[in-house]
Amino acid sequence: MSKLPARPLTITNGCLVLPGHADPVPGALRIIGDRIAGIGDVTPGADDVVHDARGALIAPGLVDLGVFAIDPPAFHFGGISRAALMPDQNPPLDHPARVRFAAYSGKPDFWVHPLAAATRDLAGSEMAEIGLMKEAGARAVATGRRWIIDTGVMHRLMQYCAMLGLPLIVHSQDHGLSGNAVATAGEMATRLGLPQAPAEAESIAIARDLALVRMTGARVHFRQVTTRAGLALIRAAKAEGLPITAGITPAHLFLSDVALGGFRTFARLSPPLRCEDDRQAAIAAVGDGTIDVIASGHDPRGPEDKRLPFADSQPGMAGAETLLPLSLGLVRDSVISTERLFDLIAANPARILGVEAGALRTGFEADVMLVDPDRPWQVDSSRMAASAGNTPFDRLPVQGRCVALFKGGRLVDQMKG
Repeated sequence: MSKLPARPLTITNGCLVLPGHADPVPGALRIIGDRIAGIGDVTPGADDVVHDARGALIAPGLVDLGVFAIDPPAFHFGGISRAALMPDQNPPLDHPARVRFAAYSGKPDFWVHPLAAATRDLAGSEMAEIGLMKEAGARAVATGRRWIIDTGVMHRLMQYCAMLGLPLIVHSQDHGLSGNAVATAGEMATRLGLPQAPAEAESIAIARDLALVRMTGARVHFRQVTTRAGLALIRAAKAEGLPITAGITPAHLFLSDVALGGFRTFARLSPPLRCEDDRQAAIAAVGDGTIDVIASGHDPRGPEDKRLPFADSQPGMAGAETLLPLSLGLVRDSVISTERLFDLIAANPARILGVEAGALRTGFEADVMLVDPDRPWQVDSSRMAASAGNTPFDRLPVQGRCVALFKGGRLVDQMKG
């Protein structure tokens, strides 16, 4: 027996987050099949399912660029409808079969876009079969948690990515300087007696890779740029016209290395938290357009990785559930507009990955969420939907919740109460 097609869906009585409009616009949204069919002054058809938004924002589902684990309950809670999966898996995503499996792992309620490992075993020495992995579903190539030390390997990698039309997502931390450091050099790391590395480890890595971009023309996304010096290099390179983008996580926007006090391993991140001056520079970079993407950096870590001495613990944080409310704080603080926010957390990541999502446009995939931007709640690491609740924002009061999420026009999550 053939399955009947889903009835059209019209979401009414909301405020649309639209490209070209700094502030939300009252209106409705109509979905036919898995695509957006009408926006704005929309009248539901006689057979439509009607969903009353009750004044909530009607916004695109978030596109999370660079997560380390697939946690559908956490992503649904956070309004994330698709995510780019980092190749740092066990085993790594350095083989077409693994990439293909990852690409189908979340459907139909969640779409995973695998990032192909740049080198075999992510060891940084021998290039992986990135052409075959592209055919298997890889949307981009990534160096993983590591910086590729060998400049010759990185040069060849950029040449191949440019030839194949694949973006390259890089980690920017010169390993020769950072070594086994767990904190940024400065007063806090010295006071705690932690292994530390200079913040310049980031800008030196960025400078080398920018030189290679000039040589190859490769599209490169610097996944986390967290220092004033690194951001200045990105800003200058963009002015030069280089095909680059840059990202950051909420942790580096809202926390400084002061959060390491008490040896709090939930604040053990990679790159490590920076000084207050770098944090302020990062906020300014979001405001002036230097930063293109805010991603969750979702990396749930259990007690076996975090309940250890600080230097022995593993870096990472569970970020999917806090990406939206923390980023909404930038709108409340008048750093950016609502439109710009959704560029950072939805439209730009989708554009980098080459998918028709991340924006409310006719013909785009109907990944849509309803957001109550003022709903208060408290982050609680013990009650998170993620597989582990290792968040440095534990007990923080926040505002903003996804109250309903539609994937391909189908309701997959709705907040109760």
